[in-house]
Amino acid sequence: MTGIANAGLLVRRSVVRTLRQPANLVFSFVFPLILLAVNASGLNAATRIPGFPADSYLTFALAVPFVQGALFAANSAGTNIAMDIESGFLSRLSLTPLSRGGLLAGQLAGVVALGLAQAVVFLAVGEAAGAGFAAGPLGVLVLLVLSVIITLGFGTLGALAALRTGSGEAVQGLFPLLFVLLFLSSNALPRNLIEQDWFRTIATYNPVSYLLEAIRSLLITGWDAEALALGLGSAIALAAVGVWASSRALRTRMLRT
Repeated sequence: MTGIANAGLLVRRSVVRTLRQPANLVFSFVFPLILLAVNASGLNAATRIPGFPADSYLTFALAVPFVQGALFAANSAGTNIAMDIESGFLSRLSLTPLSRGGLLAGQLAGVVALGLAQAVVFLAVGEAAGAGFAAGPLGVLVLLVLSVIITLGFGTLGALAALRTGSGEAVQGLFPLLFVLLFLSSNALPRNLIEQDWFRTIATYNPVSYLLEAIRSLLITGWDAEALALGLGSAIALAAVGVWASSRALRTRMLRT
């Protein structure tokens, strides 16, 4: 019971600490919405391309903030863990009976809460702006679950970078690389409408494309079993590998201390 209680305290600490960083919160909510507004207004002509799946580019582009928000959450998670390493807090935790799983869950609770809040806000803004949502009320629940898993997956990447390096600067350096993955995906156009073969090939092998397409299927199509399976599978695989790798990195880090 002591381990569970300690893990609960870490969960509370992680959530509260995340909410007490207004600069990071504002940036992680506002920046994706600004890009959404710019893209929706500047690229609306793309809807006239034969075969484009939506009448409104806003609906098509609304999937992007969910993944962008997860990238900001990854940066937040990694930075917080790096701060705990640099301050010696993680070293003190190594003296407690708390398990690695409980410690990692406690550290990532804040980023999961942030991801859920982002999903609610992005969905509400999209609805207010006139974006479609074809999947209905049940689709909202699926979208929230998918968003949380995506955020957890990217959050573990931030945690892994922090645990491997122990440096907040290294975590910050990971952030641009994750954004490259977003831009080399189907974020601006469907993969079948990308004319450059090399770009389309990269987007096809890029798992971020399938995360975006799963969200878009709920917004545009309603229920696309293939898109949802590929998106959920990619998100779960990312989260599972990230948790496994972060757990191993945490064990190594705690042995060093």
